[in-house]
Amino acid sequence: MFQGTGSNVGKSLLVAGFCRLFANRGLRVRPFKPQNMSNNAAVTDDGGEIGRAQALQALAARVAPSVHMNPVLLKPQSETGAQLVVQGRVRANANARAYQAMKRDLLPCVVESFRHLAGESDLVLVEGAGSASEINLRADDIANMGFARATGTKVVLVGDIDRGGVIASLVGTKSVLDPEDSALIGGFIVNRMRGDPTLFAAGMTAIADRTGWAALGLVPHFPAAARLPAEDALDLAATAPSGGKLRVAVPLLPRIANFDDLDPLAAEPDVALHRVPPGRALPDCDLVILPGSKSTIADLAALRAEGWDIDIATHLRRGGRVLGLCGGYQMLGRTIADPLGLEGPAGEVPGLGLLDIATTLRPAKHLGMVTGQSLADGAAFAGYEMHMGETTGPDTARPLLRFTDGRADGAVSSDGRVTGTYVHGLFAHDDQRAALLRRFGAASSGLSHHASVDSVLNLLATHLEDHVDIAAMERLIQSAA
Repeated sequence: MFQGTGSNVGKSLLVAGFCRLFANRGLRVRPFKPQNMSNNAAVTDDGGEIGRAQALQALAARVAPSVHMNPVLLKPQSETGAQLVVQGRVRANANARAYQAMKRDLLPCVVESFRHLAGESDLVLVEGAGSASEINLRADDIANMGFARATGTKVVLVGDIDRGGVIASLVGTKSVLDPEDSALIGGFIVNRMRGDPTLFAAGMTAIADRTGWAALGLVPHFPAAARLPAEDALDLAATAPSGGKLRVAVPLLPRIANFDDLDPLAAEPDVALHRVPPGRALPDCDLVILPGSKSTIADLAALRAEGWDIDIATHLRRGGRVLGLCGGYQMLGRTIADPLGLEGPAGEVPGLGLLDIATTLRPAKHLGMVTGQSLADGAAFAGYEMHMGETTGPDTARPLLRFTDGRADGAVSSDGRVTGTYVHGLFAHDDQRAALLRRFGAASSGLSHHASVDSVLNLLATHLEDHVDIAAMERLIQSAA
């Protein structure tokens, strides 16, 4: 199990790399994260949803993603509340304090999923959540030491040297842990080293001497990680357009979800994708994409508060185009109704009025993989649905997509310049992405998005082999068997 001294120390990336490394050695590997908090989710082949990071780790392990790889997923809807997904299905909405009281009852589900994966594999690589030193949350913990103790899982502690204070964070973690928890830690990794690694040799020795844990590796910064999907919206940096025939602007909404929809476009050399943070106007561009959202009504209010609705109206008057994805699609309509108060107070709010559609939020969540063609040009696509709500109205008579099973999806305005769809992952399909670029007179790179991601995972595995004592890790694995 890989636990961290804090959030965002690189645990997800390390687990993905080790999944590929050990899979390349012929082992049946499964990734596992007991509890994840993210609005970047993936649909699994068994019909549920898990964190996008675990789906990437499954890809690294060369296996299909399963709901058991992330049995507890928290999808934030407000500053203090989240939707609780258990083994792939929505169970409840809970605020932070209420969730703490639920964790004891969730541990059996977590252990059940872990045992399921262990029974079909040679090796399960577990990712912790947040910080191992959060002793204020240790009671009934299911994400870090609580899980490790319940299952007897050995732990590798990860620190991030790039943020500074890594010696204190690792040694400090040792000092605050319960001795029985600390005894499960067999070694540590210092991640994201920049510059001359020999300059930190004494630091590695100091940590080992003060903790009694084995120094497993000093891992240099891995720049190619930028070509992999980000797990957290906090990782989304604002980008300014530079070069590229197709100029795309994406407002970074507070509850943005499934934002890896944008990665394949951003990787195209002839696309200048501008992620626009709050406080800045949408720039002059060819296409505005409204991304997915975990709280459509709240994000629509935030969009208006930023004045982005005015920017979009100006963009359309200049002849620009708009594409809404899932929650962004819902925002484009005349109204969004939430009669049951699923996202907050029950009621109805006006949408942007750019599509003649209306959406009603419903408790049932649409989850599933889909394939089909875009109706404008017959370009193939493959993606997934993950939404709550039903959308109807005159513009749905001009759907954007046709699924292989015959269903229509999305809507197109009468002038063809505003479109929306519920499908995520649309532009990860090379044909669909190339078709979009052609519509704007931009050139496609011709590269395969999936092949590019797979290539980076292989590079990551090699990177870890070069900088981590794999033999020592294997001994640690054997000690836990």
